[in-house]
Amino acid sequence: MQTYEQALLDAKAFIEEHDNFLVVSHVQPDGDAVSSTVAVGWLLSCLGKQFTLVNEGPIPKRMSYLTLSGEIMNLLEDGGQRQYEHVICVDCADFKRVGLVKNWMSETAAILNIDHHPTNDRYGAVNVVKDDAAATAEVLYDWINLFDVKWTCEAAEAIYTGLLTDTGGFRYSSTSPKVMEISSRLLELGVNGPELAETLLEEVTLPQVKVLALALSTLELEAHGRIAHVYVTPEHMIQTGAENEDLEGIVNYPRNIQGVEVGIFFKVIDENAVKASLRSAGRIDVAAVAQHFGGGGHIKAAGCRLEGSLEQVKQQVVSYIKELL
Repeated sequence: MQTYEQALLDAKAFIEEHDNFLVVSHVQPDGDAVSSTVAVGWLLSCLGKQFTLVNEGPIPKRMSYLTLSGEIMNLLEDGGQRQYEHVICVDCADFKRVGLVKNWMSETAAILNIDHHPTNDRYGAVNVVKDDAAATAEVLYDWINLFDVKWTCEAAEAIYTGLLTDTGGFRYSSTSPKVMEISSRLLELGVNGPELAETLLEEVTLPQVKVLALALSTLELEAHGRIAHVYVTPEHMIQTGAENEDLEGIVNYPRNIQGVEVGIFFKVIDENAVKASLRSAGRIDVAAVAQHFGGGGHIKAAGCRLEGSLEQVKQQVVSYIKELL
């Protein structure tokens, strides 16, 4: 089996041997996805490579401080026909997570897959997947250090953002000694840790507060208080003026209730589709639950999309978790 170190070297060769890259992260990108996208863009610019940064939709407004974030194209606003032969996917556990961006890739496209999800299915020609890494940003830190480039504060800020958001402010069990060592180095490069923590973890919008209130009003506990779930509908989104990024973190509220083993946040997409975000206290592997329904993620944090009405999806997911409990 290929070692992590060899995979990093293969990824380095992939960059050095080719040019004109398409860089993409998963749909509805979070902090790690956006920061990983711009970190790769920064590296490619340092190496004099041509590249295009893209996502199926918009990036969260709170990520606009990241260098190159303004260059991440929104495919939904620019659906022009393009064909790339060399693609770099970051933070995408499986290929379908790139969404409609797949239409910008040629049938023979070679993919460099850089990720940290245990459920990653190794869909790339080159795969750098470290499933015990706290974030894809951690993998990128190791990779960037193989190149003859000088770290800047802007690049350090991108990596720090990925680590900060995917560890929940360095609170999750994925916060390893290595993560803290890397973060210390990034702070030495000029990253303002407290300011980023305030922006990314503390500050909320008014629509975010309003939609959270509606979500919490739907709270239900099952399995003798070991499963808790909430939901948000399109009507809730319209009523509060909330956007997708305002939903981030809602799943933690049912999960954080004392005695709850699994917290679930159901986001109704339309009358026939629902996205389920899952969080575990540790006993239940929610990545396995998500995989069962066609999704993926981590042992304690995962997600999936299911076809059906809200009630149908709630019944399927909750019943399956009850069996595991």
